[in-house]
Amino acid sequence: MKKVIFSTLLSCLLLGLVGCSSSGAPSQSDNATPPAASQNLLEKVKAEKKLVIGTEGTYSPFTYHDQSGKLTGYDVEVVTEVAKRLGVEPVFQETQWDAMFAGLDSKRFDVIANQVGIRPDRQEKYDFSKPYTISRAVLVTHKDNTAVKGFADIKGLKAGQSMTSNYADLARSHGAEIVAVDNFNQAIDLIAQKRVDVVINDNLSVLDFLKQKPDTPIQIVTKNEEGQPTAFMFRKGSTELVDAINKVLDDMHQDGTLKSISEKWFGEDITK
Repeated sequence: MKKVIFSTLLSCLLLGLVGCSSSGAPSQSDNATPPAASQNLLEKVKAEKKLVIGTEGTYSPFTYHDQSGKLTGYDVEVVTEVAKRLGVEPVFQETQWDAMFAGLDSKRFDVIANQVGIRPDRQEKYDFSKPYTISRAVLVTHKDNTAVKGFADIKGLKAGQSMTSNYADLARSHGAEIVAVDNFNQAIDLIAQKRVDVVINDNLSVLDFLKQKPDTPIQIVTKNEEGQPTAFMFRKGSTELVDAINKVLDDMHQDGTLKSISEKWFGEDITK
């Protein structure tokens, strides 16, 4: 009986010592490294060593595939140089224009490079870099069309446009009926087939198209002289990445790289 009592007391004493020892030593959770603060987008891009870019890939000469199938174009070359100067790899994700905004919202991309115009409604939701292009809208009709001579003449006519583009807004402002298209080439096809009456788009895109396909039965009727600045677009709160890319764009302006890329594609400086 004494042995039992002694064993019980000894066990209690040992448990007490262990308990004291445990309470005095830091636990595993006490030693755990506190979680790192969440990365901003620039830190994420630098850490992953890649810049994920949303673009159409069907909007010549800004973003399209050449005869070998390679993605190329003015915007592609500009943003590739930007990524290079940031020290990261450009990774392109292609999608239709009207899906690009949703792709940016859902974090499929870090940035959009696709001649996105800077507009107040977009600035409420998105961040923009400094402009790298100043574009001007042109009004395009079929060659047989002699009735349309200016923007005032398109009221009630069918305009082939990407639904959320600046050019669709311009067509609406003049009373045109919008016929939705997925891309620039589709819009031009509809004009050539006389399935729409007009298309409003970038003067440089139309001139490049006519250069590549001079027999297409379309014509430029007039040009809107008011320039539209276009820039890279980001999710709101991408301040650090925007600032870093703006610094790169400033450097590319100053050292002549941006002008050189512009002249390569268009024969003139479209950055001002």
